[in-house]
Amino acid sequence: MESNQKIKVYVQVRVDFREDGVMLPREIVWEDGVTYEIDRVLDIRQAAAMRAGGQGDRYTVSIRGKKSFLFFERSASQTGNNIGRWFVERRVA
Repeated sequence: MESNQKIKVYVQVRVDFREDGVMLPREIVWEDGVTYEIDRVLDIRQAAAMRAGGQGDRYTVSIRGKKSFLFFERSASQTGNNIGRWFVERRVA
């Protein structure tokens, strides 16, 4: 694989919900357990993860002053407690 290719990495995310139901991610827990606080949510839109594959809601966030993308992949199931999963795109080593 080329070094510019990316893979989908599922991550734990702490989320707040506004009174109108909008999800706002606040922290990301990376693969190694390090927690990154999200400074700001800059944009929310439906979009594909073009490099790693998958589709969902793409959150453009600022973490430590750097812009990054965080994706929420909705579950196809209409029932149950799993409404979806969060992922980021990570470069292949």
